[in-house]
Amino acid sequence: MKQISLKEIAGFSIGHDENIQAATGCTVILCESGATAGVDVRGGAPGTRETDLLQSGNLVDAVHGVFLSGGSAYGLDVGSGIMKFLEERQIGFDVQVAKVPIVTGAVLFDLAIGSSEIRPDYLMGYRAAQHAQLVNQFVEGNIGAGTGATVGKCLGPDHAMKGGLGIYAVQVGDLKIGAIVAVNCFGDVIDPTSNEIIAGVYDYQLEQYLNSEKQLLNQIENESNTNRFQGNTAIGTIITNAKLTKSQANKVASMAHDGFARTMRPSHTMVDGDTIFAMSCGDVEADLNIVGMLAASVIETAVINGVKKAQTLDAVIGYASM
Repeated sequence: MKQISLKEIAGFSIGHDENIQAATGCTVILCESGATAGVDVRGGAPGTRETDLLQSGNLVDAVHGVFLSGGSAYGLDVGSGIMKFLEERQIGFDVQVAKVPIVTGAVLFDLAIGSSEIRPDYLMGYRAAQHAQLVNQFVEGNIGAGTGATVGKCLGPDHAMKGGLGIYAVQVGDLKIGAIVAVNCFGDVIDPTSNEIIAGVYDYQLEQYLNSEKQLLNQIENESNTNRFQGNTAIGTIITNAKLTKSQANKVASMAHDGFARTMRPSHTMVDGDTIFAMSCGDVEADLNIVGMLAASVIETAVINGVKKAQTLDAVIGYASM
């Protein structure tokens, strides 16, 4: 197994657009020829678009774009901009009288950092799609959907640290698989190689981690001090050249959540909307167990990369600044 660049997985292009001052942005993964796709939503507070059509028994068998966006539910508007971009290029599901681009995606909550009045919108989605086609951006940290991402929020935003966008890809034989993740979780981010917290709920005065799981246990006897800060969510996408059916893509998305569980503690809470998509564009025959195992592995490393590349923004400290 060797590390590769995401750009080596043919058929996909990635673009971002963001507003650094407002601390928000979006990321789009395009597959203009159409990708088999699946999704698994594990968190209790998701914000998603067109995920029902990815269920195995439904008609549409390919998507043309997946987006990851900040802005909470407002950020779902970026999907319309991506659709417009694809429509102008006659890309979409043929319904005889028109071609309808199939665009699905998920959002995270970043309204507590930067400006809550500026959110990813139709124009930002359109520009991100343009960047995907013209530039094909493979960058990490405070970019795209990771721009306003934060982590470790069980004691509220005053104890949070900066999250970010992370990527990682590997190749085994002819099989290529990669991940793009916007890390914006309620809990701490753990490096599984050392089992140590690398970002999370943080005491800025004492300069030490407070451990989200311990803080949650401490709140059991004093519910009045509970601050659930209901706006979190880690969202990501697996891309691969493995030949998958829609049902298999859904399974890969499900297995990929192991990467979240290994790196975020706690994960999949009632105040997270943790969602992972899987996109397949290729004809490489591969054991589904291996594809799912690798999906979890690349998600895991992408999460760590997203946090380690995050820079301090709007007084929220990032790992790279410590």
